[in-house]
Amino acid sequence: MKNHDNHISSDSLNWTVLVVLLILTTISILAIKMHLGAFTVALALILASIKVTIVLTYFMHLKFENMLLRLMVGFVFLLFAVVIAITFIDYYFR
Repeated sequence: MKNHDNHISSDSLNWTVLVVLLILTTISILAIKMHLGAFTVALALILASIKVTIVLTYFMHLKFENMLLRLMVGFVFLLFAVVIAITFIDYYFR
């Protein structure tokens, strides 16, 4: 982030983000209790990825950063997705 830029989020935006994160957490907990079988872990990982994206975007002010930093963070998510996919494939074929 540039030193001369100030990015102050409004209180209403912070409350909205908090409510969205709480709703997603509730959905994660309910999905575990519903016993969706193999889809439980996949759903939990998808919801966790969505929550991480929200936290990075709003609380860590990634939306105000330059494109290079956004691409690097996106590459980390892509790498994480590849590692998880390889893990699922390995688990499936055992």
